[in-house]
Amino acid sequence: MLAAAGWAVQDARAVNLSAGRGVAVRKFVLKSPHGRADYLLFVDGAAVGVIEAKKEGETLTGVEWQSAKYVDGLPDEIPTAAEGALPFAYESTGTETRFTNTLDP
Repeated sequence: MLAAAGWAVQDARAVNLSAGRGVAVRKFVLKSPHGRADYLLFVDGAAVGVIEAKKEGETLTGVEWQSAKYVDGLPDEIPTAAEGALPFAYESTGTETRFTNTLDP
């Protein structure tokens, strides 16, 4: 789904943020105790959001806490597009997607 939308999808072990304007890094390890984001999204080399991916057919109800935990767990050395926590959090099965914009009051 990400590649079809134009994102360069990469593994966390081999990240090249110059591979495209939008880069999605799989299984990105966050600061303890925040865990690991299924995808960390970068635009123009800066982190902008996370995706909590679920299998098709699974419910997204009740998984917002996972992506909410991830937006606060970015390691300090990673450049961000916004001050503080990552602004965008997604939960998706590939057919259903939920989106949170933390910049929206």
